[in-house]
Amino acid sequence: MLSTSIEWVSLIVRWTHLIAGICWIGSSFYFMALDASLKPNPRLDRRVKGEAWQVHGGGFYQMQKFTVAPEFMPPDLTWFKWEAYSTFIFGFLLLVLTYYLNPTLYLIDPAVLDLKPWDAVGIGIASLVFGWFAYDALCRSPLGDRPVWLATVGFALLIGVFFFYSRVFSGRGAFIHAGALVGTIMVANVALVIIPNQRKVVADLLAGREPDPALGAAGKNRSTHNNYVTLPVIFTMISNHYAFTYSSRWNWLVLAGVFIGGFLIRHWYNVLHTGAKPDWRLWPAGAVPIALAAALTLYLQPRAPGDAAAVKFAQVQGIIAERCQVCHAAQPRFPGIAEPPKGIRFDSARLIVQQAPLIYAQAVVGRAMPLSNVTGITEAERAALAAWVGQGAHDE
Repeated sequence: MLSTSIEWVSLIVRWTHLIAGICWIGSSFYFMALDASLKPNPRLDRRVKGEAWQVHGGGFYQMQKFTVAPEFMPPDLTWFKWEAYSTFIFGFLLLVLTYYLNPTLYLIDPAVLDLKPWDAVGIGIASLVFGWFAYDALCRSPLGDRPVWLATVGFALLIGVFFFYSRVFSGRGAFIHAGALVGTIMVANVALVIIPNQRKVVADLLAGREPDPALGAAGKNRSTHNNYVTLPVIFTMISNHYAFTYSSRWNWLVLAGVFIGGFLIRHWYNVLHTGAKPDWRLWPAGAVPIALAAALTLYLQPRAPGDAAAVKFAQVQGIIAERCQVCHAAQPRFPGIAEPPKGIRFDSARLIVQQAPLIYAQAVVGRAMPLSNVTGITEAERAALAAWVGQGAHDE
């Protein structure tokens, strides 16, 4: 009963995080496209930067953007902030529920670094806080006025953080913290720069003062940064379903390739929204690092040896019983797991043979199982499973 209740809580938190994220990303994509499509119109108020006509749902819309602000405070003003705040709040709750309340299972891999549970949690939280301050300091430095250099230096530092995560946490924990770090920076941009700047502009309007144009420019810059990293962050959110992406020691390079590709693809669309013809080379430029990342995962996959000594099923059954059935059985023995994950069981010879491809994919190729290698499967045992599969996955 308790286990099911916890799963329901996790499901609702994950669902809410996803819904909020869709709303936030959708508004980010829309306003970037709207900004890019604005056209100047000399007949409009001198304060108006440009306008755009749009059609949707059977109706026409006339959109105008003020360079800084209108002459007066409008009576009804919609603020776009809770999409970002909700995404972070429920995302952090999900991080706590999945990784921080059970770090031994998902966050710590003794083969990477044998951390104490609370040490791992402390490093994770501290890295999110430190990451924001480092990024903010970089934006406020002289590099903040040089977008290309800012992106180059910022990306180099980000790759360093990816490498750090890969040498501290499990592969799955490293990927999710990479996404959590960038997501934290994104929401902090909203909460600590964009919204406060907008509030200062509103205060100036109400007081009859001329708002400072630098406030809007700074907010727009941070919003643009958020827009460019959305695609890679989404990748980190779904990567836990694909262990081959994070299972090798080169996982930080895989993540780097995805970030480069996602950035370039997003840039192609942003240029397209301006009405200009984007450089077609952006697509192959974005596809190449992702393809290289995919090739790296394929290259690093172990192959089932066809010439290995015959492996008897009794040996395989013993490995499965000791290393896998602690969770994948009708009555799991691992603390905190009341039901076999995803309903997968290995407590009969028929089930083991039937799911041999899954065993090979998860325990040998992806190395995602056992989770964080909590049961201590050895390389010799993984090799035995690989040989058994390569010899036909027999039950004799």
